[in-house]
Amino acid sequence: MAASLSIVRTVSELREAVARARAAGAGVGFAPTMGALHEGHLSLIRAAKARCGFAVASLFVNPRQFAPHEDFDRYPRTEAADAALLASAGCDLLFAPEREAMYPPGFSTSVHVAEVSAPLEGEMRPHFFGGVATVVTKLLLQAQADAAFFGEKDYQQLLVVKRLARDLDIPTEIIGCPTLREQDGLALSSRNAYLSADERRIAGRLNLVLHEAIKAAHAGEPIARAEADAAHRLLGAGFSSVDYVAIRHAETLEPITDLAAPARILAAAWLGKTRLIDNMAV
Repeated sequence: MAASLSIVRTVSELREAVARARAAGAGVGFAPTMGALHEGHLSLIRAAKARCGFAVASLFVNPRQFAPHEDFDRYPRTEAADAALLASAGCDLLFAPEREAMYPPGFSTSVHVAEVSAPLEGEMRPHFFGGVATVVTKLLLQAQADAAFFGEKDYQQLLVVKRLARDLDIPTEIIGCPTLREQDGLALSSRNAYLSADERRIAGRLNLVLHEAIKAAHAGEPIARAEADAAHRLLGAGFSSVDYVAIRHAETLEPITDLAAPARILAAAWLGKTRLIDNMAV
């Protein structure tokens, strides 16, 4: 690991390191993560470094965004390897708090972002965005960065974070960064490691099916038909179930009937025990 990457565990240490960077004349860029890092995460660090000068990452597997039946216990935890990758990408500081530092005894506050969190992931995983909004609010206030960088792969999450930062007057610019993909188009994700070899071959179809749905919508196929056809093609490709394929308004995620306004297609589908999500501009 490069010696330039410092690791801190407490909020006071984080703020002291950020203050030193500011005193030295640097801006501060921040990328929150749950670890199990891949090139998508590292692209956020590089963007933070290039834009701000001092790059901070956090590594915290947030229990509040997992339901009891989900994969919190088996979610990959690889701090040493993650730290080495962060150092190689030019990260200056890693904030890796213990659970007690984030949620001390008696912690009783939660952040709820209405409207944009309600559809899609909000329907399938009703616990999820409350956990995300709470931990991201804490991290933004803890890091006090000039800008924070989030991947567009989690597009609805990005909209939720932008809304909470705006509504709560958190003075950190929220910047969305493009989704990075494998050669077959599969969006990079820590959960891709769960896929078997056969499932991995099927997974690349998700990206292709969404592109086909976009073409159909632009060719005049009704939105609802394009969505239903895409879900049917995913099942035919070998996905075990489809939570949703939806073409929505790009800023509100409200249902639309035409492409007069900016739109986004979003999907969530299962391969065995692994849930994959993806999205792209329409």
